[in-house]
Amino acid sequence: MAIRYMLLTQKKDLRKILSFLPKNNFRAVLDPYSTAAQQRSTGDDLHSDEHVDDRSHSVAEVRILEIRASKLEAQVRDLTERCTKALADSDMVRRRTRKFVEDAKVFGIQSFCRDLVEVADLLEQATKNFTPEELVLEDSLLPSKDVAHALDRLQCIFTKHGLEKMTPIGGSYDPYQHEIVCHVAAEGVKPGSVAVVKQHGYSLHGRTIRHAHVGIAMETQEQ
Repeated sequence: MAIRYMLLTQKKDLRKILSFLPKNNFRAVLDPYSTAAQQRSTGDDLHSDEHVDDRSHSVAEVRILEIRASKLEAQVRDLTERCTKALADSDMVRRRTRKFVEDAKVFGIQSFCRDLVEVADLLEQATKNFTPEELVLEDSLLPSKDVAHALDRLQCIFTKHGLEKMTPIGGSYDPYQHEIVCHVAAEGVKPGSVAVVKQHGYSLHGRTIRHAHVGIAMETQEQ
């Protein structure tokens, strides 16, 4: 109650003071109050502008972060593609290397086999110099049986290591396995097929190491 009484007293005193002042001085008294109000309004406007600037600055930062994120995503995709390609290349190299190693183990004796089949040719030619009766005789003085036994044993060793003699008689001509050395009359065989073998061919695990020298049957023209 005391505070309210004091406020009312001050208002009455202020009215009395203003009643004694000229009209021109009345505005002078009120000017400080209006100036303060204007300053307060200006401060509110500045605070609003600062808030707008802060929002614009935040939007710009978000935009910059989005651009950086998109660039990083592109880099991640690029690195992922490179990594996938590198893994595929390394897997291909590993498989090729394994294939080379396996081929080296299987076909490393290829040159040796080429030389060894010539020994088989000599043994086979030697057996042809004996008659069938000589090949079955038990007489140890004749070398025919030993030669035949050596040839059979050699052929068993060839088979054990994947070296096989070709048997192209009556079959179709294959340029990867046969080499034509002559043409003969087609007697009892189909024209264009292999009719005679001049030299046996050999293959190592399916790979031709020596072509068979063959004669191809041709249809003769009757006079």
